[in-house]
Amino acid sequence: MKNLLILIVAAALYLHFYPNAEVTQFYNEQKQNLLKNFAEFSDTSVRLKSEKIYLDLENDLERFSDKEVEHLKSISSSRDNVKDFYYTICKTEKRDIVFHLKNEQKVCSTIARYVSKF
Repeated sequence: MKNLLILIVAAALYLHFYPNAEVTQFYNEQKQNLLKNFAEFSDTSVRLKSEKIYLDLENDLERFSDKEVEHLKSISSSRDNVKDFYYTICKTEKRDIVFHLKNEQKVCSTIARYVSKF
């Protein structure tokens, strides 16, 4: 155990005083990945599990076409998809080509219930 600790300290000192471009690049990539994952985890602008949208609309799915249901499943497959749909369709005048207007409004209102106020 003592030898392992000495080896770790020696490696840290070597890398500190003699930096290596590949190691520095690897460190920076891992740091960016960690920060990205932490930002995704701590994101509070849309507070929901992505499948919650689909579960909330389950009672209304009989009014949706098969194509609309599949599109809803793809939207609710991840938080990023929900956020993208909300900010590109619901918050703008842009229409989604798959959803009928009333169904699009239902989906947008369901997502809007979970969006925190800024």
